[in-house]
Amino acid sequence: MAATPGKGGVGNFLLGNGCILLATIFWGINVPATKVLIPEWMTADGVSAVRLVGGCILFWLASIFFKCEPIQKGDWLKIILGGAVGLFLFIFLFVTSLKYGNAIDISIIMTLPPMFVVLMEVIFMHQRPSLAEYLGLVISFAGAVIVIVTGASHTQSGSNILLGNAIAVLSTICYAFYLVILEKPTHTYRPLSLLRWVFLFAAIPGLCLVPGMQDMPIVHAETARPWIWIGFILFCPTFIAYFLVQPAIKKIGSELVSLYQYLLPVCAAIACVAIGIEELHWTQCAAMVVIVIGMAVTNLGKRKRVKKAHEAAKAA
Repeated sequence: MAATPGKGGVGNFLLGNGCILLATIFWGINVPATKVLIPEWMTADGVSAVRLVGGCILFWLASIFFKCEPIQKGDWLKIILGGAVGLFLFIFLFVTSLKYGNAIDISIIMTLPPMFVVLMEVIFMHQRPSLAEYLGLVISFAGAVIVIVTGASHTQSGSNILLGNAIAVLSTICYAFYLVILEKPTHTYRPLSLLRWVFLFAAIPGLCLVPGMQDMPIVHAETARPWIWIGFILFCPTFIAYFLVQPAIKKIGSELVSLYQYLLPVCAAIACVAIGIEELHWTQCAAMVVIVIGMAVTNLGKRKRVKKAHEAAKAA
């Protein structure tokens, strides 16, 4: 249940909202920032390597100054799979999708992980969603189809928009896998205790993307602009944002925090237009609205189902 100002105080409520809002802004700006670098200054492999390997280094450096709990034996497999499969493939495919696709389209598709989380819970955990949840999933999927089908008709940046959108969908599936497999460890350990290991196992396959980085144009750049962008990508959406999410959840609750995900394409669209790399089209706005409506219906259905289950458990 989300926290309220009355329970945690107005100050805590505002602080929690401020933390997750800033994290969402970072993730939104990350989309056009990555697009700016590829392919003029860096390859998709290079940006992915910086996020994975650089993020790993930052989290381990931070762990020197903060207390971290030891990982229980039963959680290692989940953490290894979450890092080496979930996080690695999510970041790699997300960055690769921006190599081919349109930044605003990709940001809209990035709202889909909750849909795939529900589907994975149905398939692997044998949960039974309500009719409202299924309806919400169908609506959200329809919004994604609008993006994928109409994206290629826009006169936008991107060498192969349809391919980029398809890769973006695959990246959201990987992120959903990451969320599902690390759900229990996320509630068991402090963020830094968990993230340093998750990024370590993601950085190991990420090392395969490092060779050739010395030949990228950014190394010989005569301007600081690409270095500022890659520095932002490494520190803000890759490192700082993760630390902002945890206090936000504690102060305002996970339900309210999850709603901010639907602001991501709004932040990304504003950043894309401000930077001047994309134009916003009415079909993108329509798809954004459809996806948000679908996920709102899904969340409402899930909330009612969970509440009903809790009431039944208390009655028993």
